[in-house]
Amino acid sequence: MVQRLYPGAMTASEATQRLLAFARGRFGLEPKQIVLADSICGDDLNEEQYPAEAHQMVGPFRLGGLNGFPFTGLTGMGALSHHVPKGGAVTIFYGPHIGVRRQGAGAVLRPGQKTASACCGAAQAALGKLDKLKPGKPSTLDYQMGTIEQILLKEKSRIQGAKVPIMEATDVMFEAITKRIQLLVDRTDFQGAPVVLMGGILINGDHPHGSFTQIKAVDIVDTKTGQCSNWLDRYLTFC
Repeated sequence: MVQRLYPGAMTASEATQRLLAFARGRFGLEPKQIVLADSICGDDLNEEQYPAEAHQMVGPFRLGGLNGFPFTGLTGMGALSHHVPKGGAVTIFYGPHIGVRRQGAGAVLRPGQKTASACCGAAQAALGKLDKLKPGKPSTLDYQMGTIEQILLKEKSRIQGAKVPIMEATDVMFEAITKRIQLLVDRTDFQGAPVVLMGGILINGDHPHGSFTQIKAVDIVDTKTGQCSNWLDRYLTFC
């Protein structure tokens, strides 16, 4: 089902191995010279499936909150900029997540449970309230959820008109996260260290089948000039 809904999806381990090989080939750097940050949901499924290869790098430094939106903002990105090894580089993996099982998208069977539950739960909850939501500022008592609701509300007709609304909502979140990550990087001083932005959809499968990733964007930011270049095709074909 994963390959049918997300053609080209690879395992989380393969995506990380490919990233390391890509960094070696592009920058001539070893893993210990690269600081890894992520902006993904704090769901335990994402943490449990974090591949061992990722821990060869410095980090991971957490930027994300519910469904992967970079809620740590400029303060978090600024802190990250001070963690880069001398002469090294930054990689930021970002994106929302979604559960996919044989029955379809939007739920997953978690460890120790007998019935499937929503994934991403925040996205599913916001989706279920779209008809009742109104534009406004998120409550400070539930700021992250309120932000997700407002992001999806702006694309209400697009989401509700889609064949699989939860997949469309996940795409909307990916676009919002991408835009925010790019803005934060643009406004942060990385002191010349190159920044690799790798974005995608993190796909959680039923326990114990693990996670997959649909890579949708790979960009390299030259922080000395501010120039951003698209490297997605080269990443996908890099061995």
